[in-house]
Amino acid sequence: MNIGILSLQGDVEKHGSVLRSLGIDFFFVRYADELIELDGLIIPGGESTTLTHLMKKNKLFQSIQLFAKNKPILGTCAGMIMMSKKSNHRLVTPLGIMDIEVDRNAYGRQVFSFVDDLPVRINGHTEKIKATFIRAPKITQWGKDVEILAEYNKEPCAIKQGMHIALSFHPELNGINIFHKEAFINHKAERKSKPSYAA
Repeated sequence: MNIGILSLQGDVEKHGSVLRSLGIDFFFVRYADELIELDGLIIPGGESTTLTHLMKKNKLFQSIQLFAKNKPILGTCAGMIMMSKKSNHRLVTPLGIMDIEVDRNAYGRQVFSFVDDLPVRINGHTEKIKATFIRAPKITQWGKDVEILAEYNKEPCAIKQGMHIALSFHPELNGINIFHKEAFINHKAERKSKPSYAA
């Protein structure tokens, strides 16, 4: 299994460490043609307006949208913003992969970042993890097909829709691998061919 980590900015090395703990091979991805050999993709945290600019510059928008039709994507923090269908910031262009609307930086500035216990329910099992929120977005609207995996203060912060997972927080900073496992091992995509994702 080969998983790509979108490496335009953000905490890419920590995601690599989590994948390594699961025995998953990974590659750092910057261009559309690098998606071809992948079984899944991580869109890490960072700055969503910068991600928008760099993804447009590298012609990744349409390629990732096509990729998402057949392969799982895990988005964390800004990655979740990019996977949404609507953001409250005019300089952010979401990919529209998941049926959610988000409020960017809703938990406050970086100085208000925090770590807290969070119960997560996946596949009928509940596990308590440490969740790190850094300038985290909030999900303000979600569709009926969106499954809520975790809530913070009664608001969804971890969701799943089909094969895709999006999180308001950074599991990789605490070495949490349950979301990577769910996205890429428990729901491994079947690869019948190697389509082109180049725009």
